[in-house]
Amino acid sequence: MQLEKMVAFHKAVGDPTRLRIIALLRKGPLHGQAIAGKLGLRPPTITHHLKKLKDTGAVYSRRDKNTIYFYLNEQNLEFMTTAILRIGDDERVVAEELKVDAKDQAKIIKNFVTVEGKLKQMPSQLKKKNVILSYFVQWFEHGKTYEEKEVNEYIKTFFDDFATVRREWIMQQFMYRENNQYELNPVEMWPVVVQR
Repeated sequence: MQLEKMVAFHKAVGDPTRLRIIALLRKGPLHGQAIAGKLGLRPPTITHHLKKLKDTGAVYSRRDKNTIYFYLNEQNLEFMTTAILRIGDDERVVAEELKVDAKDQAKIIKNFVTVEGKLKQMPSQLKKKNVILSYFVQWFEHGKTYEEKEVNEYIKTFFDDFATVRREWIMQQFMYRENNQYELNPVEMWPVVVQR
């Protein structure tokens, strides 16, 4: 499971009102007005909280004529709440599949990076892509926060499509982004570390 999904889930359920909604729905499906009445809150407030819970997959809805009922997706909720205990399991399997020795890393870099240090093209194969992403991301310093503009300017020094590289660094867990601020993830989270 992607770390972003796990964080989004815990942020969503880490709200007292949403926890109370989950507790109510454990007893059975309810419509928004009923939830609002039981919690003493306005319907728009409940709608906001239900949307957050639906976005994580903890709650789903079904229409019955003119009324929308909300149900607790207990199976998904249980999976998401125990996901923290499985951190690393999926990554270990993937890491084995994506292992690249130093000789192969050097070959990939030679095939995709010019002698001037420019990226010829982004590899389509994930194993090769991660080698290239690791190779270039190491310009950043651990513990330092970078503005999106700084990240873009650096990427432009080796590749024109800065948005793709930036997005891949986030998706492959090399970097973390919040409010257009970028920071390197710990090396232990990287799918591959290329020695420069």
